[in-house]
Amino acid sequence: MRDISTEHGVGFCCEVARPEQVELCLRYGIDAVWLGARTTTNPFMVDELCTALRGTGLSVMVKNPVCPDVRLWLGALERLQAVGINDIAAIHRGFNMYNNRGYRNAPLWEVALELRREMPDVPILCDPSHIGGQAALVKPLSIAAHQLDYSGLMVEVHPHPTEAWTDSTQQLTPDELADIVNTWLSDTPTPDSDHALDALEPLRSKIDDIDHELISLLSQRMAVSRRIADVKRTVHMPVYQQARWADVVNDRLRLAEALGLDETFVHDMLEKIHAESVRIQMED
Repeated sequence: MRDISTEHGVGFCCEVARPEQVELCLRYGIDAVWLGARTTTNPFMVDELCTALRGTGLSVMVKNPVCPDVRLWLGALERLQAVGINDIAAIHRGFNMYNNRGYRNAPLWEVALELRREMPDVPILCDPSHIGGQAALVKPLSIAAHQLDYSGLMVEVHPHPTEAWTDSTQQLTPDELADIVNTWLSDTPTPDSDHALDALEPLRSKIDDIDHELISLLSQRMAVSRRIADVKRTVHMPVYQQARWADVVNDRLRLAEALGLDETFVHDMLEKIHAESVRIQMED
């Protein structure tokens, strides 16, 4: 995405949700616009905005949809490209989930990383203000985005955050923003970087070996699931056994805690494995 800074060093951006708002942005010299999360969720609204934005020369950023649907996000970016708008970027602002785990919007970094895999040439910015919902979370989220090689940040700043008309709890002061910017700029490769990269190779090889073992074990587990399906069919037992599954989950989570693994990660992994096991047993 092009540099939108002006002769004074500052570019101006504005959210647009309707075609007439694009016209107002052009009239008042706005340099770039973004499509909000609710707009991205609606392909019909995106189509109307693409028509209005065609040929304007405006830079366009697209926030992720409210729901964690990477196809909707990709679709909005692809619609812009289809009308000749290639000066684009994606904005990761988090997702509205039934359990946001302490955030205003759950980060679900993996969704943004999937977008990058599909569109590697499109810059991704992080909106830690909307993900966190609290000023104290903005810096750690910004650092996480930097570690994931995001192209930049969209941060809400106010000289007196408590006086902000909206979203006052997630506003930073200018000094707090400067601290984050300095952290980004200071995190550059050191003279020991090449040596550290050499040390990575044997560790990556070890990861490869462990992954191969994990996949082999998963294959063995699914083979046992097929045998279980045969037994259940013989005695006319339903595939899904709720009490048994609850016992399995509780047992594995106790083990995970003892080994220092994140409970949410292990629970999600178990659910995916169980879903595949049920699928296999239903099909056999």
